[in-house]
Amino acid sequence: MPKFHPFTGHKQLRIGRFSETGRVYLITTSTFDRERIFSEWRYARAAIQAFLQPSLLKKPRVMTWVLMPDHVHWLLQPGDDAELSRLVGAMKSSSARAVRQAGCKRRVWAPAFHDHAVRSEDDILPLARYVVANPLRAVLVRRVGEYPFWDAIWM
Repeated sequence: MPKFHPFTGHKQLRIGRFSETGRVYLITTSTFDRERIFSEWRYARAAIQAFLQPSLLKKPRVMTWVLMPDHVHWLLQPGDDAELSRLVGAMKSSSARAVRQAGCKRRVWAPAFHDHAVRSEDDILPLARYVVANPLRAVLVRRVGEYPFWDAIWM
């Protein structure tokens, strides 16, 4: 039986959408078939090192991120000329390459992503807390500080 792909059709939803300069976005993307690839330390570490490459992050401002076993959340503000789709595509392809170099033989990322434009600056900190608390809600840890795969500019 074929597996359900929750992001099928998302390209159609992106038609006519654009990245607004100065806007903050909450981005979520899942691993292919929601496989728990990042449960393995070496794959998680490879992905994180790729996400944090200076060449990827010259212009976007990543405020908060968390890498979960089967997905990632980024709270970020693209640079002035950065298109959100291209930025996310670059982060996914760079990290997939790094994860494969670390020994993973599987396909890493699902083909799409979900974005939420943050409407108000007042929403940024609560969203950052939501992102960072993801491992707690997934019952992976008892305290946020126990989970190794996250960061926030406020820390």
